[in-house]
Amino acid sequence: MKQQQTKEQVIVIGGGAAGFFFAINLAQMRPDMQVIILEKSNQVLGKVKVSGGGRCNVTHACFDPSDLISYYPRGGKELLGPFHHFQPGDTVAWFEERHVSLHIESDGRMFPSTNQSQTIIDCFLAEAKKYQVQVHTDTAVQSIQPESTGVRVQTNKREYQAKYCVIACGSSTFMWSIIATLGHTIEKPVPSLFTFHIQDPRIQGLMGVAVSHVRLHIPNTDIETEGPLLITHWGLSGPAVLKASAWGARWMAGQQYKCPIAINFLPQHDEQSAFQTLQQLRTTHQRKTLFNTPITPITSRLWKQLCQYSGITEDVHFADCSNALLLKLAQTLTNSTFQVKGKSTFKEEFVTCGGVRLAEIDMRTMESKRVKNLFFAGEVMDIDAVTGGFNFQAAWTTAFLAAHAIAIKP
Repeated sequence: MKQQQTKEQVIVIGGGAAGFFFAINLAQMRPDMQVIILEKSNQVLGKVKVSGGGRCNVTHACFDPSDLISYYPRGGKELLGPFHHFQPGDTVAWFEERHVSLHIESDGRMFPSTNQSQTIIDCFLAEAKKYQVQVHTDTAVQSIQPESTGVRVQTNKREYQAKYCVIACGSSTFMWSIIATLGHTIEKPVPSLFTFHIQDPRIQGLMGVAVSHVRLHIPNTDIETEGPLLITHWGLSGPAVLKASAWGARWMAGQQYKCPIAINFLPQHDEQSAFQTLQQLRTTHQRKTLFNTPITPITSRLWKQLCQYSGITEDVHFADCSNALLLKLAQTLTNSTFQVKGKSTFKEEFVTCGGVRLAEIDMRTMESKRVKNLFFAGEVMDIDAVTGGFNFQAAWTTAFLAAHAIAIKP
């Protein structure tokens, strides 16, 4: 009887989004290989479960790679080539081929039509089963040893001899230490995507109030963002803040998350044009009180506190308001400086700036330039993006390229 040939093993370290996406694609492309996922916890795809408030922001409807890379504070330039090979349009097609449709929201974010992250998890688990991907939970990697015929991976349970090893473990201080022993440089990890702790009378008691569009600037830096702003119990959040936290991740870490920020609540105006608008309102609304005449898109509650901060009481009519008071209000509206005194993680979006230095990775294949047959996918690399589905897209793209690179090897 002819002896059955043993399949070559491919070890995937990390049972998250990038790990599963890589494993499924490779197992489909190369059924002659045995793909094994090693996950240190007792469950897989935990981050997918909580992402997007439990809805899973799969990707973003930005289909031009040149525009797409602008959402990545770190890794954008290096991802331009990869995005030409696998971008959000390919992600949509991949899921649709597996009967998972995505819908686009007004801001470009894309979610499963069910609005449930479990839909994505179920898809991955079904595909992994279909292509006979093995999943070993409660399996912690202890060491990785390159060998002439592949890679040896030692875990808390057993040793694996693999032809290829793909590290897709996300942000892991322990795994980064192992990777460093293999000759790789680890860019210092610091948090990205966080909200700002601010205590200020202008926003006190306004938790839940939002402004649809502001401009945010960090003085003495080139960090400037625009977008919605949300007032929280602790301070400020929303896309404008989250984008600033991503672009300023390293700088703010160096400042111990204590710095001033300047906000223009009327980004269509500067101080002078806001002053002129208020003067025009004084002419046309002489009998109205400023308190009851907010300028769109500022909500009534926020407007009243900005007026109070500017020295305008609730009984002041436009006709009685001096140029000095209007100018003070214009300054408050277009250039309010707040002091950031700390940060909080944004919901469950645990995103880290830092990881394996990209110059040490072949970004066409995601293979290490230091260790043959060792590949990377996802956030373990020094790649991170603003919120909106971009971090997942980087995971899908890098995982797919790694799978394709291994699949075409003889």
